[in-house]
Amino acid sequence: MREVMRDRINAALKVAQDEGDKRRCATLRLVQTAVKDREVAAREHGEDGITEDEVIEIIQKMIRQRETSAVEFESSGQLELAEQERIEQEIVREFLPTKLSDEEVRALCETTVKDIDARGLRDIGRCMSELKARYPGKMDFVQASCFVKDMLRASGSNGHQNGSDEAKQG
Repeated sequence: MREVMRDRINAALKVAQDEGDKRRCATLRLVQTAVKDREVAAREHGEDGITEDEVIEIIQKMIRQRETSAVEFESSGQLELAEQERIEQEIVREFLPTKLSDEEVRALCETTVKDIDARGLRDIGRCMSELKARYPGKMDFVQASCFVKDMLRASGSNGHQNGSDEAKQG
């Protein structure tokens, strides 16, 4: 899968070069370099390379960096530089997987809670770890955490009653 992501970035760079879009070319080269650097580091540690999930992490980090820079530039009155950071941020964001809708996130949270047999608030961490493993880069995990918390809070009160019933049976 890593090659698919890399191929998309390379194809976008070729189009940007053909169109003479210097900002886009420079930004895509930064993405390529970041991916290549991480891959070289992985190989130095005896790994075969990096996964698509790691490429997504790199892209997400680049987006966060640009957001931070844009805010700093805005607060110092450098609006042109802030705008450039936001443009780069949008270019990089194009390579992230499409985010799931609220309804899709809620449904996947419900499925995950059932799959791992989560019963109360103490299982939030397990649920979130599973969601992050299953759907990297595809959902807002803060939002997912809220959904899971609500589901587990509701099941926790039910689970408490079930726990009492189990205690009586045991």
